[in-house]
Amino acid sequence: MEITTAETGSAQIPAQAVLTRGAEAETCCDPSSTMTLLADSADTQGALTSYRSTFAEGAVGAPAHFHAKAWELFFVISGSLQVLVGEEITVLGEGDFLAVPPRTPHAFAAAPGCTADVLFVFTPGMERFDYLRLLGRVMRGETPPSEIAASSEQFDNHYVDSPVWRAALEARA
Repeated sequence: MEITTAETGSAQIPAQAVLTRGAEAETCCDPSSTMTLLADSADTQGALTSYRSTFAEGAVGAPAHFHAKAWELFFVISGSLQVLVGEEITVLGEGDFLAVPPRTPHAFAAAPGCTADVLFVFTPGMERFDYLRLLGRVMRGETPPSEIAASSEQFDNHYVDSPVWRAALEARA
């Protein structure tokens, strides 16, 4: 289904609509969340990557990290998400939107005592579905965590230390 055109230099490349039916979408699960894979970079001519994560109560989503090339967008469908941006922690609620620019340290988890259902979008797109699959295998204990560190350049996911985020997680325990 063709809906528009995208210009690249002097040539026009038809942009195709991307439709992912919820019932047919691939899911990756770990003990505390389910990720529904919606559209990867190859599906959108590099424009974006998107997935949806549902976090169980108490789920720790992602430690402090940054992306060198992409913005990461968060839209909270329901529940509450605790988020670190730089050195500030805030809680996003239903309907809240957050856009984190490249090179900005950030982290996220279900807010204390809450679940969260969140739509994530990366722009420009980058092939991240293999990273999410790897993350699921590590969280389930099927793959050593060292594989995450080894993939940081490939998936533009660079982990950093955040004393602020560590203190917030310790306060949850």
